[in-house]
Amino acid sequence: MSWIGGKKALRELIVSVFPLYYERYIEVFGGGGWVLFHKPPGNDFEVYNDFNGLLTNLYRCVRERPDELIEALHFVLNSREDFDIVKDALARDSIESDVIKAAYFYQLIRYSYASGLTSFGSQPHDMWSNFPLIEQAHRRLSKVVIENKDFEKLIRQYDRPVSFFYLDPPYYETEKYYKNVGEGGFQEKDHIRLKDTLMNIEGKFLLSYNDCDFIREIYDAPNIQIESFTRINNIKQRYDNGAQFPEILVANYDMQERKENNPSQINLFEIENGL
Repeated sequence: MSWIGGKKALRELIVSVFPLYYERYIEVFGGGGWVLFHKPPGNDFEVYNDFNGLLTNLYRCVRERPDELIEALHFVLNSREDFDIVKDALARDSIESDVIKAAYFYQLIRYSYASGLTSFGSQPHDMWSNFPLIEQAHRRLSKVVIENKDFEKLIRQYDRPVSFFYLDPPYYETEKYYKNVGEGGFQEKDHIRLKDTLMNIEGKFLLSYNDCDFIREIYDAPNIQIESFTRINNIKQRYDNGAQFPEILVANYDMQERKENNPSQINLFEIENGL
């Protein structure tokens, strides 16, 4: 599912540097769930969290009531008028049924321009083609705990020596892009609060961020590893073919430990650097 800041293009890289051992996997800023759905399900205890209540309600309905959700989506119209009706109803928070609220929100995601939730996309889309995806997501989420909490409360609740947190917060100085998805309040003080929280946990964390001096400075600490990489900048591709977007991964463990234990494994950092 397309989402602001989604990790579709980076999911392989991110999963490849997960620690070798953990018993609890907690995705703190879940968003579209690209990493969770790409991660192989195992015997670990899994948690999906997002601060956006409409998003977590959608995931709960996919997990618990997929047939009702699909039924509510059967005869929706891909039209500007219906899009505006749905958007206004969600803005007023006037929908009592969790399933209808989830169906409206899913319409908004699928029919909005670039999944931005604000403007009608004016693009053809067959809603029925999503029904098999909803059913697959239902099976994948069957044992996943879904939370709707502030990151600090969530981390403190689930922190153990065997916990592993993957975090993809709103990137620094990009808050304006999240104003319609429940993260409009994520400011510089919250980036610092996130750092302070992570520096005091018992478990392990992996953090994805845009590469900038501020983030590098606040995570410049003993036993913290920072790896840089680039990806294609989809926005700039329109006028600058081949433009790259610099990003970093930050962790409190050795991100190369999987490679060291399996020398034949492909290492994406080496591919990025042409080694």
